[in-house]
Amino acid sequence: MDLYIDTAETDAWKELMPTRLFKGITTNPLLASRAGLSYPEIDWVGLTGLAAELGAKEFHCQVYGPVESFIDFAGARYEDGRKAGLQVVIKVPLVEPAIRAVPGMKAALGGPILMTACYDAKQMFVASALGAEYIAPYFGRMLEGGLPAYEAMAQMLAIGELAGGKTRMLIASLRNPEQMVRLAEIGLDCFTIAPQIARDLLTDSNSVAAVADFEAAAKAG
Repeated sequence: MDLYIDTAETDAWKELMPTRLFKGITTNPLLASRAGLSYPEIDWVGLTGLAAELGAKEFHCQVYGPVESFIDFAGARYEDGRKAGLQVVIKVPLVEPAIRAVPGMKAALGGPILMTACYDAKQMFVASALGAEYIAPYFGRMLEGGLPAYEAMAQMLAIGELAGGKTRMLIASLRNPEQMVRLAEIGLDCFTIAPQIARDLLTDSNSVAAVADFEAAAKAG
């Protein structure tokens, strides 16, 4: 079971990474914008170094702009990771021009790739054939768009197994821990979650009440 924090907000990293619940951190241009960052001006060396200092084993960042720039961007990010002492994973959207760029990236750089913005089980064929290490289904967005998200996750698992199980499903766009529980029931074990969902994992009202009872009993004794 591997969990990741899905945000570019470094305050959330500093709050949640010390729990040691999370293997790493995932980002993209939209998350960067929400954190008040200009994607082309991000200090990737500083962010990657901070992620490593906080205990991340992996840091996922996404390509952007012309496909011709992907190799240079990915190569720089992989080097940032090597210097910081963690593994950078490059996220590539599941659209045709970007898909066509992946073989060249793999041949030139050899680093791990995550195919992102997945909305359909058929896209697992693409990620598996490309030898991508991860694929990120946008589960919550699929549900909200009226797509059969739970069925699609089971189908993707089956496709991945037929392809040799080399492309791991990293479920993204989750809305609550209950979705994680249901997805774990069908065999999924890798999730990237927003800070609020991470906080929800850390507390339960019944557990809080039980601890209050324990403390009261201890003081009474």
